[in-house]
Amino acid sequence: MKQKSTTQLKIFLTAYAVNPFKGSEDGMGWNYILQIARNQKVIAVTRKNNGPAIEKYMQENPELNDLYSNIEFKYFDWPLWLIFCKKGPVLSLIYYYFWQFTLAIHFRKLRHKIDVVHNLNFHNDWTPTFLWMWRKPLVWGPVGHHPLIPFKFLRPFYGYRVVIMDRFLWMLKNLFWHFDPFLKLSVAKSTHVFCMHKEAAQKLGLKNKFSILPSVASEEVEPSHTAKEFNVLSVGRFVALKGFDITIKSFFTFYSALQADEKRNVKLILVGSGPEKSRLIQLINSLGLEAAVQIIEWIPRNELKELYKTASVFLFPSHEGAGMVVSEAMSYGVPVLCWDNCGPGRFIHPSSKLRVKYVPSHNSINTFADHLMQLKTDPEFISREKSLARERFLEAFNWDLRADELSRVYTLAARSSCSTFAEQHYFIPKSLQNEQIG
Repeated sequence: MKQKSTTQLKIFLTAYAVNPFKGSEDGMGWNYILQIARNQKVIAVTRKNNGPAIEKYMQENPELNDLYSNIEFKYFDWPLWLIFCKKGPVLSLIYYYFWQFTLAIHFRKLRHKIDVVHNLNFHNDWTPTFLWMWRKPLVWGPVGHHPLIPFKFLRPFYGYRVVIMDRFLWMLKNLFWHFDPFLKLSVAKSTHVFCMHKEAAQKLGLKNKFSILPSVASEEVEPSHTAKEFNVLSVGRFVALKGFDITIKSFFTFYSALQADEKRNVKLILVGSGPEKSRLIQLINSLGLEAAVQIIEWIPRNELKELYKTASVFLFPSHEGAGMVVSEAMSYGVPVLCWDNCGPGRFIHPSSKLRVKYVPSHNSINTFADHLMQLKTDPEFISREKSLARERFLEAFNWDLRADELSRVYTLAARSSCSTFAEQHYFIPKSLQNEQIG
C-alpha cells in the first residue's frame, strides 16, 4: 500500500471502534484510517481502550511507517465510573451518543487547524454526529441501516425475550429518527454523507449530497481452494440478527438429501460466539448434526484466512444491512449464499444466482438447501459463482479502492459549501453505480 503524493488536507476523524487485530466495526475503523492517510493528514480520535492494540500493531508492522506519519491518534473517554455503567447494547449506544457530543466540545480548540471533519463510526443511521458544531465541512459515514427483522424470523426459534428486546430497540430507533433534533441537524449540516446502501439514504431523507460507499471491504489476497471436501462456512456473532438458525436448518435439509458416502465429505463450520450459542447447539443436536457441524468459538485472523481458503461456499442468511465477512469471503473467491436484502444481498455480484427471496417461510430453507446442492453437484455453476465473487471483490470491495473515493469527497467538501456540493458535486463511486437513488 503506497502513499500517493497529493495536496494534503487535514482531516479530523472520530472513530469509536478501532482495532487492527479485530474484524467487523473495529477492523473497518482501522482500515478507513489507513486509507485516508494515503492521501491526507488525519487526526483520529478513538476510545482509550483501543490505544494498546493500535500501538502494538504499529510497532509490529513498521512497513506502514509512511502511512503512520500521516496519522495522529488521540484518545478520549469519560471517567472510569461512567464507563463501568456502559453495559449492554442500549447503554453502550447511549454512551456512544454522549461520547460524540462531549468529544466535539473537548477537541473544539483544534478546529482552526482542520480542513474537513468526518464522523466515521458507529455505522448507524439513528445516532447523530455533533461535529457540525465546528462549522467545518462535515463528512458523515458510511451510515448503515438495519431493517426491522420480521416477527416470524424471531419468535419460533428465539422466543419472546429476543422479540421484546429487538422491538424495544426498534422503538428506540424510531424515537431518534422522528424526534431527535440533533439527528436532523446532522443530516442538514453534513456536507456529504456516505451511505452503505440506498435504504440508509432513504431513511435519513437524503435526496442529494450522498454517495453509496459500503463500510465493508477486505485486503487483497491470493484466492485458492485447497479442500477436497465440500465445506460450508459461516462466520459471525451468535445473535438473532445473524440468522444462524437459518444456516443450520438449511444445511440440515441439504445434508439429509445426500447419500451416506457423500456425507463423509461435507461439513458445516461455524466460527463465532455469542448469547445464542447454547440455543444453536441444541438445534444442532436435535437435528442429529453433531458429526457434520464444527463450532469454532474463537480463531486468530491468520487461521480464519486458512478457513476461507478451504471453504466451498459462505452461507450467510443474515438479516443485517452490512457484513464485513461477505467481502472477506469474496476476496478469496468464495461464493456467498444469502438473503436478497439490503445488506449481503446488495453486496454480492448483481449477476449472482445465490440470493434467496427474503420471506420467512419453510420454502426459504428449501431454497437455501437447493442452492447448496447445486453448488456441490454442478461444477460449472460453482465455478461461475466463484468467478463472480472474486470479480465483485476486485471492482467494489478492495480496501485500496476506498482511498480515492474518500479523497475525492474530502477535496470537494473542502472547496464547497453544503449547497454547492449538493448541486454540483453529487458523487457516486463508479464501482457501485447501480445503487443510485433519488
